[in-house]
Amino acid sequence: MERAYAPYSNFPVGVAGIVDDGRVVAGCNVENAAYGVGLCAECGMVSELHATGGGKLIAVSCVGADGQPLMPCGRCRQLLWENGGPSCLLMTPEGVLPMSEVLPQAFGPDNLDLVRDHPA
Repeated sequence: MERAYAPYSNFPVGVAGIVDDGRVVAGCNVENAAYGVGLCAECGMVSELHATGGGKLIAVSCVGADGQPLMPCGRCRQLLWENGGPSCLLMTPEGVLPMSEVLPQAFGPDNLDLVRDHPA
């Protein structure tokens, strides 16, 4: 969070995740003068995950400037689902929850497999 680039919102965000091989990956938000192209902290973390060998996230914590847990936005919940799956644990303002509770009825790779296996 201390490395975030947030000159417009002044709302720094940091995130860290534990990977199934024991690595820790991290990210921070990176804003842009063209507001819509800013990157959430989770985007940076997932990029680091793949840049350092891939794997599956097993636990994630996202915090703001006060160090308190933040709930990821919808786009980032989808990133966490894709890279951690339903059992990935997320520290939320309400405590630790599995992604299956954070993003119930999520759309993911299994949905795409259904279409490939049973074309219209």
